[in-house]
Amino acid sequence: MNFIVAPEVFALLPEVCFGVVVVKGVDNSSARQETEELLAASVRLASEKFQTGKVKEAAEILPYREAFQTLGINPNKYMSSIEAMSSRIAKQKDFPRISPLVDLVNAVSLKHLVPMGAHDLAAADGDIQVRLSRQGDSFIPFGSDTAEILADGELIYSAGSIVKTRRWIWRQSEQGCVTGATRDVFFPIDGFYGQNEQRVIAARDELAEWLERLFAVPVTVGMVDKTNPSLAI
Repeated sequence: MNFIVAPEVFALLPEVCFGVVVVKGVDNSSARQETEELLAASVRLASEKFQTGKVKEAAEILPYREAFQTLGINPNKYMSSIEAMSSRIAKQKDFPRISPLVDLVNAVSLKHLVPMGAHDLAAADGDIQVRLSRQGDSFIPFGSDTAEILADGELIYSAGSIVKTRRWIWRQSEQGCVTGATRDVFFPIDGFYGQNEQRVIAARDELAEWLERLFAVPVTVGMVDKTNPSLAI
């Protein structure tokens, strides 16, 4: 299985880059105090940062809003995952605990203020791609069993015709979400050279370190960009 970013993505966003973490054989079935504590610490950090000022005006958030505008996506209506999480915290809303793996990736995402995904590899039919949508692609939102049919030309994460994430880094699908039974996971971290690639790399490496330390399983990392558009996962 490979992670592949299509050429048209780099035509639209030339400096986009993707940190990659893959873990296999992990046990996500039982609660872990360590991941809950890491998430709580990151929520506190984000809450302190966004006590003043608007989340959408933060330097860490602006590159994603600008990219959404380039893609024809309204960033006020469809926020990137990191802006949505940060906005929830800024409004003092409770932040959910979901499972050790999801809590961990959310903790690292909030600490470094970069969007990070988590996809169950067992649910992926073929390669995972970042590409533009085409006829036949479908998306099932969280908590639903009804598929949405996409128009052509939307930037997505996909596996075959199954859309894993709509509007690039807006919302993940019910299909392939990480559960207590998940064993093998692909974590992408999205960013831009010349803007925040160092935070992407730092988030990638910290996630890998915590996975090895807490779950005692082999972890692989990588980077995908316009000079290296695919990676075996």
